[in-house]
Amino acid sequence: MFGLSLHCFYNIFTRGCCHTQCFELEFNNSKFNFFLQQLPSSLYCRFQVDLKYGSDIALHFNPRYEGGSEYVMHNTLQRGRWGSEERKYETPFPRGQMFALQILVTLSSYQISTNGKPFSEYKHRMPFSWVDRIHVSGNMEVKLVAFQYLVVRYVLNIYMSVCEFIFYTVPYKSIIHGGLQLGKVIIIQGFINPQANRCDFYIFSFSNRVVISLRHKAGIAFVYNAGFDENLVLCNTYGDGKWGEEEQSEVMPFKKGQPLQVTIFCSRHQYQVFVNGEQTHTYSHRHTKLEEIDVLEVSGDVQLSFVQP
Repeated sequence: MFGLSLHCFYNIFTRGCCHTQCFELEFNNSKFNFFLQQLPSSLYCRFQVDLKYGSDIALHFNPRYEGGSEYVMHNTLQRGRWGSEERKYETPFPRGQMFALQILVTLSSYQISTNGKPFSEYKHRMPFSWVDRIHVSGNMEVKLVAFQYLVVRYVLNIYMSVCEFIFYTVPYKSIIHGGLQLGKVIIIQGFINPQANRCDFYIFSFSNRVVISLRHKAGIAFVYNAGFDENLVLCNTYGDGKWGEEEQSEVMPFKKGQPLQVTIFCSRHQYQVFVNGEQTHTYSHRHTKLEEIDVLEVSGDVQLSFVQP
């Protein structure tokens, strides 16, 4: 048995001409990246995420901004007929700002979260096992779509049945295959421990961690160090046997005992760090040979449920 978590990162803009972008992906891999660029704008604005099987739609998730009314519609389309609508009269997607959408598929329902916070639940009206495509369209800019199959462990006895997700081991280390590239997106998702003291996200030069490399000197390209006691985020680079000039920020985006979604976007000149859908920090490249940066490490007081290096 498994669950499926759909991690969708979108951007909605309010400048430029209104235009609709549409794409469709098949479920043929456990993880998938997809990038689009678009600049929509209109007071009459909507977008939708559909989980489909043929012409049927198991989940129709449709935020709408119409005539001053903002709401999200949930529904199912079977045999050409829509079922009864389920509406929620609020939209957690501010236009012009980055946001993260997650759809967690359980045995009984879709559990939908935005920016790491629960938003809505929609009971299954048709088996999710039939779903084979995700269809996204409307007024938004899609940055990334990622699929993750979650392993489920059952603990059974005569008194109870417990289902829990398997978390990644922390400290965590993973290879970034091919090294960093322009446009690369790294996703880290999990929970900050209630008694947390520190949470670190490291991108290391792989040569001095696992193998010997002659391509470049050993060093740390980027360290993102969030300290709860100091209530500070420290960013730095280590090279030639010494640390560089430290960059401090008093913007602490993490809270003890709360979920987190960290997205690190590698642009031409800098790393852009998003936490729960909001951009919190930028850090200019000091190690410019991006292809040499090919290991991601995560350590500290955090439980990891999803990592896409």
